[in-house]
This record gives sequence, structure tokens and C-alpha cells, in this order.
Amino acid sequence: WVWNQFFVLEEHMGPDPQYVGKLHSNSDKGDGSVKYILTGEGAGTIFIIDDTTGDIHSTKSLDREQKTHYVLHAQAIDRRTNKPLEPESEFIIKVQDINDNAPKFTDGPYIVTVPEMSDMGTSVLQVTATDADDPTYGNSARVVYSILQGQPYFSVDPKTGVIRTALHNMDREAREHYSVVIQAKDMAGQVGGLSGSTTVNITLTDVNDNPPRFPQKHYQLYVPESAQVGSAVGKIKANDADTGSNADMTYSIINGDGMGIFSISTDKETREGILSLKKPLNYEKKKSYTLNIEGANTHLDFRFSHLGPFKDATMLKIIVGDVDEPPLFSMPSYLMEVYENAKIGTVVGTVLAQDPDSTNSLVRYFINYNVEDDRFFNIDANTGTIRTTKVLDREETPWYNITVTASEIAAAAPSPSGFVHAREMGVCGPAMQKPSCPRLV
Repeated sequence: WVWNQFFVLEEHMGPDPQYVGKLHSNSDKGDGSVKYILTGEGAGTIFIIDDTTGDIHSTKSLDREQKTHYVLHAQAIDRRTNKPLEPESEFIIKVQDINDNAPKFTDGPYIVTVPEMSDMGTSVLQVTATDADDPTYGNSARVVYSILQGQPYFSVDPKTGVIRTALHNMDREAREHYSVVIQAKDMAGQVGGLSGSTTVNITLTDVNDNPPRFPQKHYQLYVPESAQVGSAVGKIKANDADTGSNADMTYSIINGDGMGIFSISTDKETREGILSLKKPLNYEKKKSYTLNIEGANTHLDFRFSHLGPFKDATMLKIIVGDVDEPPLFSMPSYLMEVYENAKIGTVVGTVLAQDPDSTNSLVRYFINYNVEDDRFFNIDANTGTIRTTKVLDREETPWYNITVTASEIAAAAPSPSGFVHAREMGVCGPAMQKPSCPRLV
């Protein structure tokens, strides 16, 4: 047998069958007595042979990416005797590659993250494009990577496809999302090569590189003196440009004359400082308080300590609001004595109540009677002096218990219609004994 390696060019589109090669036996004298026979893969359909000359042609367009080679068998026989002149032999026809496949990214588009403030050159992702052409023949499958979109923020290694950060200190708070387009081009990137591209969506993840900051250095809060101990009386908030746990903070009162009166806690959901009242307020005693409040991050990243301190302080002035309070008696209860058979109009005693507010409004007094009560006493509305209105008999009624109301009147209208607040108290006398009043003997 005399032959060379056989090749057939893929994707051949010519009008005539493509010449592949020639089978030849050195027993062939050229007189037509030798008959060549071709069997095996594609014989008679794809590949045909001139049984006299041994010339082989391909009749169809072939695709190397579907089948790279064909295995065939050759025979040479004597036409007259049908006896073989050569032993049957196997040979291969290879399909020769052309650059008819562009590189493809099979896994894109990609979604990846990289921490903000990463060092320049930090690896983000490695992308890989595959080329169906023959990697062992020419440059048809030799891929080079380049970046079409995403500079100057990111770069790609032309050989490996590794994407890296290309700038120092990329700040999530300035820009969070990037869309990077990577191209893979075959023929080693030369002109005329085929290319494919993919998109890599890169998100900068947060690190704690921003301290909390109060929007103002001075705040003012109004709290009425009637506020209940333990109740929340106000909120304050420091802003943090970070997210998640990097923005978590705690609030504390670091100094001020209100440290013993107020406390502050942290709402973990809203990241607000909740100011609560620890002790009662009294406008007449103290009209304002000052607190210095600090907000500090709870999860620190020491790589960025040079950007700190990761805390901030502000001053909060609390204005105590005056609430119009009812008059207050000088004693919680009064015990008074009077002799039986005393004259009508005899003084039993005097009660005293004062307006606790700074206005110190005038106070008027009156006794609370039920409709069916028999009235034995009256009270001077201005002075609080209690007098008898009837002659008393100890043997008939040894004990009286009466209730006195003190009312604050409006300065502009000193009349019953001007009463704005009132407080009641009990006055023990020799009638209707109650456990709270001692019995007179």
C-alpha cells in the first residue's frame, strides 16, 4: 500500500466533490487490472472511490465538531481472478478544522459580590469560555479575554479570565452595583477571530467603614411634668451609611444633669435611641435638663479604625412642661374637735390648700354634701375655716366625717364658673366614724 495521511476540510461548500486522496498498490501497473474497494464508515455515501485509479472524494459537507474522523478499510484485488493483491488495511480520514465556532460562556450571566474597600487586584470571579474548534490545530480554539464594559473599576486576565478589582477603596456608599461585560475572542485575539461575550453583575457588599453621625449637634425635647415614670418621652437617632449589622449601634447617656432622671435604650429594629423617664418631673423645682448622648457602633472592623472613631455625641436639652395641677392640702386628713351644745357658728378648725403651680392661683373651699345630708357645718370659701351650723349633741351623734374640696379659680374670673382644678380631702369630726379617723372620747 502507498498512501499518505488523508484529510478532508470541514464545511466544504464547493460545487464538486472534495478530493481526499488516493489509494495505490505498488502491484498496480496502470493497466486497469487492479480494482480498489473501500469499506467502513461513510464508504459509498460520504466517501466514494474510483475503483480503477483509487482516487477518493468526499461528496458531503462535514462538521468536525460532530465527527472528527472516519475509519475505513481498503482492498486491492485482481479484476480477473478476484484475488487480493494486498491484505485489507485500515486507514483514517480526518476532518480538518476551520474556525467556524465562536467562543461561548455556558454559565453566564454571572452574579457575584466583592467587599467594598477591597485592595486593588482582589479576585472577583474566573469566567471560562469554551470553543468547539480543534484546540490542537491552529488558533481556532485559542481564546483571549478582554473587558468591553466595566473599566476602570475592573480588569480581566487575558489568558485565565480572572476578573479583579482595578481601583483602590471602591466605596459601596458611592456606587453599589456594576455591570461588567467580558469578551472571549478566538484566533488568539487576532483580527478575523470569532468572539462571544457575557455579563458579570458585581455588587459591592458592605463593610463597617462609616461611623454613626447625629444630623445635629443640639436637640431640644419638650416633656410635660405629668409624664409617667417608665414611659418613653422621646426618640433620637444617629445616621449610619452602612447596612445590616455594620449599622447597628447602642445609645448611652455619657453625662449631663439629667442622668439620674432619664435613661436611654436602643430599638434594634429602627436603630433609634428611646428616651425614658426614671423619676418624676416637677416644673416648679427644675424647668430643664441637659443630656449628652452618644451613639456607637457595636460591630467594629479594625481594618478601618483609621476612619473612626465609630461613635458620635450630641447634646439634648429637655424642657419640662408646666402642667396645671390641682391644689394640694397641707395635710392628707384633719382631726378636729368641738364641744357639744356649742353655739351655732362656733369655729371647728381650718383647712389649708395651695396651688402647687408657679402661678399660685387663689383657692376656694366648699364641703361636699349629698342631697339627703343634714348639714351641720359650713366652710368659709376663702379661708377654709369650718363652723357649726347647728347645735350638736354628742349623745345623739358623737362623730362626723366631712369631705372638703379645694378648687383653683381662674384669675380672670374669680367665681364658681372659674374653677379649673379641685382636690378633695376628708375632714374627721365627731360624727360617722371611719377607720381612717380616730374616735374621739
